Amino acid sequence: MTTETLIWVAVVVVVVAAIAAIGYVVLQQQRRARLRDRFGPEYERMVSEHESRREAEQEMLAREQRFAELDIRPLDSDARDNYAKRWLEVQERFVDAPGFAVTEADQLVTSVMSDRGYPTNDFEEKVSTLSVGHSATLDRYRQAHEISGRAARKEASTEELRQAMVHYRALFEELLQNDSPHHTRHEPGGR
Repeated sequence: MTTETLIWVAVVVVVVAAIAAIGYVVLQQQRRARLRDRFGPEYERMVSEHESRREAEQEMLAREQRFAELDIRPLDSDARDNYAKRWLEVQERFVDAPGFAVTEADQLVTSVMSDRGYPTNDFEEKVSTLSVGHSATLDRYRQAHEISGRAARKEASTEELRQAMVHYRALFEELLQNDSPHHTRHEPGGR
């Protein structure tokens, strides 16, 4: 091989490597943007809780995979109406027994989740699953759960209990909607 041929081979190898590196960076940025869009405020929360952004993003991808394997289904109109009626009853009980109403609100949210096909074994599992399709209200759900725990120990004020009800209602109303996160999910490379 001549020197000129070696130079051309080296140039081609460098160009191909540069294109591959640029492609990799672009794909990483697209994946990151998709995850930020999908997980909303939960994205930054998870990044701060993990040792690296890559580790957090791997966890988000794993959550999406687990979520995709679930059979999340919409509620029929009778079930939605029944749940809406039960929510009104819980709200009415808040006046006389705010702590009890908050506990009922938590149980009602869990019941809707179960009927829709979400796992409800423990709080962390609920949060993990909800983060995929309901990230906008997830922090409010965490706050409601935390207040509910303090209420059980008689350590929450009436105003905090009211706030818990508001937070539970936000997720409750989202869960009652017939939109399944399977239908509203953003697929890689598109909306």
